[in-house]
Amino acid sequence: MKKTKAVLFSILIILFFFNLSFPQENLSPLPPTEVRASDTPNDNGHSITVTWKLSGDDGADKKNVVAYEILRSDSPTGEFIVRGMVPAGNNTYQDRGAKEKEDKNYFHPHKDFYYKVRAKTLNSYSESEVAGPAQAYGEWFHLGKLPVFVGTVTFTIMVLAFISLARKGKEFYVRPLAGIDAVDDAIGRATEMGRPILYILGLGSAADIATIASFTILNRIAKKTAEHKTKIIVPCNDPIVMSVAQETVKAGYLDAGRPDMYKEENIFYLTSMQFAYVAAVNGIMLREQTATNFYLGKFYAESLILAETGSVAGSIQISGTDEIAQIPFFVAATDFTLIGEELYAASAYLGREPLLLGALKAQDLAKAIVMISLALGALAASFHLGFFLKLFTVQM
Repeated sequence: MKKTKAVLFSILIILFFFNLSFPQENLSPLPPTEVRASDTPNDNGHSITVTWKLSGDDGADKKNVVAYEILRSDSPTGEFIVRGMVPAGNNTYQDRGAKEKEDKNYFHPHKDFYYKVRAKTLNSYSESEVAGPAQAYGEWFHLGKLPVFVGTVTFTIMVLAFISLARKGKEFYVRPLAGIDAVDDAIGRATEMGRPILYILGLGSAADIATIASFTILNRIAKKTAEHKTKIIVPCNDPIVMSVAQETVKAGYLDAGRPDMYKEENIFYLTSMQFAYVAAVNGIMLREQTATNFYLGKFYAESLILAETGSVAGSIQISGTDEIAQIPFFVAATDFTLIGEELYAASAYLGREPLLLGALKAQDLAKAIVMISLALGALAASFHLGFFLKLFTVQM
């Protein structure tokens, strides 16, 4: 009898410790509570954020809950489907969908959705109460991009203000550019030598910013050549660019008071093929023995070929482009080079148009503000001043 009692007692002890070691394997966890579902801000109405209070069995000293499943339905009593899962310790989930209506996972804005959160253990689970209805909807303004909006508005105001001042006759200082200052000397040299000037607009279209800036410079150079009675040759690789160049040169001759000297045949179309165009231009350089060559616009692999041939012909060469990869070739092979944005500044420097000057000065001021902000940001990061860094935080 005593032996039987001892065996039973041992079995009870073993069961007790076994149950103590794995008390949560066969028990349902406490469900999550206070489940909330609401539209996710600044996402154009394509997700709903679900939050909840963690299960009472989720904690550092409670290893029961291993994950939370988020379930969604179109009605509070309908079938709930699993939309996602997050590890234990998390109490937020964004239910996202596709933005294209053709996608089977398209997230319908302005549609009622109901949610439940399921606390899961290894062998069981428990569910929260149903939360909802919740709808996703798009906002009129993305608050996370407020710094971009403020910067855009500020820059626009600066541009308009500087343009207004330029139209009222205010003189703005523009840093002298060596390449532009050498234009008059180059034209004078061509006049003294009795040799023509070659102007290349590059291979860009009439819609390219570099080509548009080059047109402004061409107008100024055409006016000077008319005053000096020097021939100017403008071969083009685009018919539209040719038409604009003809009108630009004609306007320059009119401004100089010598429209009778304008010869339309000097501004002509060659070909749209890149290296065929370059070969034809090189032939013009060598046959005409041009005294000055201008390469201002958008250039590609032909830049060094043109500059080397002009150097062989003994021409003074002034170049400028916004194609970064071609700038080193122009710097090495031409006498003066307008680097990047200097090409745009040159058009404002020569044309003195209020629109160009106003935009140029606004850009200079904006660059100064950016540089100061970068310096202040570096100091703020060094001294852990988070409030300053948050002013420039942009959400995508």
